[in-house]
Amino acid sequence: MYIDADDGVSLHVKDMGSGSPVILIHGWPLTGDMWEYQVVALLEAGYRVITYDRRGFGHSAHPATGYDYDRFADDLAAVIEALDLRSVALIGFSMGGGEIARYLHRHGGTRVSRVMFISSVVPYLLKDEGNPDGVDESVFDDMQDQIRADRFDFLQTFAKQFYGFGFVSRPVSQGVLDWTFTLALMASPVATLECVDAFARTDFRPDLAAVTMPTLIIHGTSDKTVPIEPTARAAAARLANARLIEYDGEPHGLFATTPQRLNQDIIDFLQSVA
Repeated sequence: MYIDADDGVSLHVKDMGSGSPVILIHGWPLTGDMWEYQVVALLEAGYRVITYDRRGFGHSAHPATGYDYDRFADDLAAVIEALDLRSVALIGFSMGGGEIARYLHRHGGTRVSRVMFISSVVPYLLKDEGNPDGVDESVFDDMQDQIRADRFDFLQTFAKQFYGFGFVSRPVSQGVLDWTFTLALMASPVATLECVDAFARTDFRPDLAAVTMPTLIIHGTSDKTVPIEPTARAAAARLANARLIEYDGEPHGLFATTPQRLNQDIIDFLQSVA
């Protein structure tokens, strides 16, 4: 189905199952379909599962502008309101964690029961004087240079870091790499570029005051894409109602490298008493 954002941009949404609602918010540069392993597990556990493609990605409209977190948060609000969701659980992966923090800051948490940040960029990824453990700005500049030069080669190379490939380790199959490349190709090149600025340079620390509901944070200790120190550990230190689970030795793409463990942790959290 399609839901229109308040500026008229069409968002592609999948609404599956029944029961308590869960929205899964995808990471860069993928689509809502990145949650394949989690969708199956949650449906089998009796949940209503909603995924959507961020503007500029997948089957959603590809506008030339509007790739900032105020806009993304309002898009999430449009999905929640169009489906009239109540007591919804929000689960965000990587840059998808930013939608959650900014949504709660801009729209409040009256419709939200609990939230989950997986490999998330929240609260702040960029290295500066106030965030010395962050990622150097040159890393993101280089990513954008590579995308402009050859987006296709960049996406294939990036996927191997994303899943923690090394000289010996092969955490996912070639099929998963091919699938990841296919999902990433569906994005607008403009959105692919602009979202690097969004997830790298947006400071969500002021937004965390709005995250008051039960919160679970999961992050791999070997995440080279979104390092754990300025993100998951910093978020856990700032949130009174949060629990952090560190996946020792795991890379960024936890949804595919260790899906069974992640699925169980998600379901356990959803079933826990607030």
